[in-house]
Amino acid sequence: MLKVFLVEDEIVMREGIKNNINWSEEGFEFAGEASDGELAYPMIQKVRPDILLTDIKMPFMDGLELSRLIRQEMPDIKIIILSGYDEFEYAKEAINIGITDYLVKPVSGAQLLAAVKKVEKLILEERQQRDFLYTFEKERMENAQLARQKFFRGLISGKRPVSELLKEGRDVGMDLAAKRYNIVLFQVFMEGKVEGYSEEQNAVTAVIEEMTERSGEILMIELGMEGWAFILKETEEKDLEQIQTEFLERIQNIFQGHTGIEYFGGAGQPVGRLSELGRCFEEASRAFAYRYLKKRNQIIFSASASEEGSEDEELTLRSLNVEKLDRRVVENFLKTGLKSEAVHFIDEYLASLGERNVQSLLFRQYVTMDMYFATVSVLEQMGYGTEELVSRCGDFQKMTAELSTVEQAKEYVKKIFETAIDLREKASSRKYRSLLQDARAYIGEHYDNEDISLNSVAASVNLSPNHFSTIFSQEMGQTFIEYLTSVRMEKAKELLRSTTMKTAEISYAVGYKDPHYFSYLFKKTQECTPREFRAGA
Repeated sequence: MLKVFLVEDEIVMREGIKNNINWSEEGFEFAGEASDGELAYPMIQKVRPDILLTDIKMPFMDGLELSRLIRQEMPDIKIIILSGYDEFEYAKEAINIGITDYLVKPVSGAQLLAAVKKVEKLILEERQQRDFLYTFEKERMENAQLARQKFFRGLISGKRPVSELLKEGRDVGMDLAAKRYNIVLFQVFMEGKVEGYSEEQNAVTAVIEEMTERSGEILMIELGMEGWAFILKETEEKDLEQIQTEFLERIQNIFQGHTGIEYFGGAGQPVGRLSELGRCFEEASRAFAYRYLKKRNQIIFSASASEEGSEDEELTLRSLNVEKLDRRVVENFLKTGLKSEAVHFIDEYLASLGERNVQSLLFRQYVTMDMYFATVSVLEQMGYGTEELVSRCGDFQKMTAELSTVEQAKEYVKKIFETAIDLREKASSRKYRSLLQDARAYIGEHYDNEDISLNSVAASVNLSPNHFSTIFSQEMGQTFIEYLTSVRMEKAKELLRSTTMKTAEISYAVGYKDPHYFSYLFKKTQECTPREFRAGA
């Protein structure tokens, strides 16, 4: 119900407008009145009416001055001027201010109501348009995110012609033309955790996304549970090194003052061709794997990571204290890492122990055994027995003879890690089924709330919105918006079949405040209007 506020200094006129029209019966709320603009202004700020009816000629503050203030502070309010002064200058100034309508006194109740009804139609059309745009934008963003992910996978595969990549890049809003490129893989964590819901984390995520969206030098691809991939592009104005330095500084500035969240990034080495981005991604992935080995809140470049690894070679077996080997690093990777990262993690983990130390057969067998039992421990936490790993990878005691070279050891560890990650994903799938069941139950209970959103549903299952969105799309085969709309439409069809509720009432009952928008969505998804559906039912 739209709210109407009246400002008129003539008490007889004010009482007549207030009492001679049955506002509630006509679908309006008479929200307040005042005798001049000065008194009206603070009342209007509090009430926030949809339609303002105001005289021009009033003491203290006239209608035009009041209208200027309202247009500046509350531009959505529609203003109808009432004036006994049928002069061109008043009308011209009113038009310049942005008045919706201008009525000359004396005005009959029928004339005024007709003008207010006309403005009501305009307001509802504007709201409908805003709702269309809002929902369209949400759907567009979800679909664009999925399209970018798919495109990025093709981009780093190295199997696509450059001409196709440039065209498809433009189709998903990514201008890839540049002199040189680099890739930074980046992830945000709640302190000490890998997943979960945090308002602070979401706020920082939004700042990072806004920062990159405004930049012509950085392309952002949301990778869901894996964080982001940023493609840094060299421009005519800035070389790649300067862009990288500024990007790192901006990231550090964003996280200042946020003690409850952490970040880690891995950067590749610059390449001069689009076709070389696959190699750049591999180098970035290698650097990114250090998030399991190093402290967070830093971005590691693959070149510097290699240099650090070479320094470790000075360590000798004699000086190595094997008690300091941290099995938790391996367990953390097995709980959160990807199969595609296993090779990089193993390489960097062994390198961190010293390349020359790993050449020792005795030490190599000890480290491999330690990683094997770390894997067993993680699988047991997931509910798997040791026999699951033995059946797929063989008994470790029988495999030690096959670890005579470093490459054999790496290949064996890769096999047990990939097996563990496969089993973890199988367990996660069960967990996600339960989680999505809870999410669907939450949607089923709150679909009629117009404020329900991806964020609120993600919070209900204690996941970040990006993480939840990725899981939901993968497991459900449709986006969150598509699912919510389908739930609302099914409930609307049920009400159309089994009740005599009006379309507007059903609109509110299923979570849409605008009946026009509800009718539009119903026809779009059901290929008939609510009235046609009811007649057919």
